[in-house]
Amino acid sequence: MATNKAHLGDDIVEDCIFCLIAKDQDEEADVLKKNNELVCFRDIDPAAPHHYLVVPREHIQSCLSLHKGHIDLVKRMAEMGKAVLRDQGITDMKDIRLGFHQPPYISVNHLHLHVLAPSSRISEYMKYKFMPETKSFVTVSEEGKRSTRAPEG
Repeated sequence: MATNKAHLGDDIVEDCIFCLIAKDQDEEADVLKKNNELVCFRDIDPAAPHHYLVVPREHIQSCLSLHKGHIDLVKRMAEMGKAVLRDQGITDMKDIRLGFHQPPYISVNHLHLHVLAPSSRISEYMKYKFMPETKSFVTVSEEGKRSTRAPEG
């Protein structure tokens, strides 16, 4: 992947794979739902039977770039993720995990919400990546806010 980022307009970054997916320019992405603001697609390396990513079409670097003005955006991202889970037959919304990896624990520098279900079936070798309230993974509350609880330990 190139390190020289060129903006294409509409807050899109040329070498960002998630920007390309959001603009329907990646034929390999398995897009499940989209609207004028968000796109949801299957994770290419799923950690659970249902593992999806919800990204804003606007290029936002990471969850560390979020501020109070983004609360509604995060809420809509969570709502889309849950809607996709329901579309896929998931009915137990208590056995799901929604969250963001924090830098430096991200592989794509574009805000993306991980949507996993059932969370009780996250693969053993991937559980460490999705441990709630750790330095690497911040869960999303019902209100659409990132958790601000300090990691234990």
